[in-house]
Amino acid sequence: MKYTATKETLNQLVADLSQMAMVIHQTHWYMRGTNFLKLHPLMDDFMDEINDQLDVISERLLALDGHPFSTLGEMAANTKIKDWPGNFDKTTPERLAHLVDGYRYLAALYQHGIEVSDTEKDYSTQDIFIGFKTAIEKKIWMLQAELDQAPEIDA
Repeated sequence: MKYTATKETLNQLVADLSQMAMVIHQTHWYMRGTNFLKLHPLMDDFMDEINDQLDVISERLLALDGHPFSTLGEMAANTKIKDWPGNFDKTTPERLAHLVDGYRYLAALYQHGIEVSDTEKDYSTQDIFIGFKTAIEKKIWMLQAELDQAPEIDA
């Protein structure tokens, strides 16, 4: 089989992008307070971007004869992104920091994908990983700026 490690990384991304979409959705539903009117609709854009990445990643996995996770049970069993129960006990800054944690994890997973796809010489998938890692790093920068912190991408 070709691209074994690349396909494993793609499938891990299927689970984690699915989970990240839910974490963003929860942030969207449970935020309140300062900047609500600005941040609430912005979460729709964040969800759209993650869902677009999920579609591209899943379709690439299918194109490589892989089998993307496709049930909630598979996503929950395989994701490495933590979630919280839905309630109003977290502040918006805490929720945004939680998003940063998820995005940092995804950036690291995309970096892993860049490395394994390079080793396996799957440069088409590597190109996808590079583009999505760049987009994720931009989200980290934006969220960190909202939290009045440096991006710490290269820390």
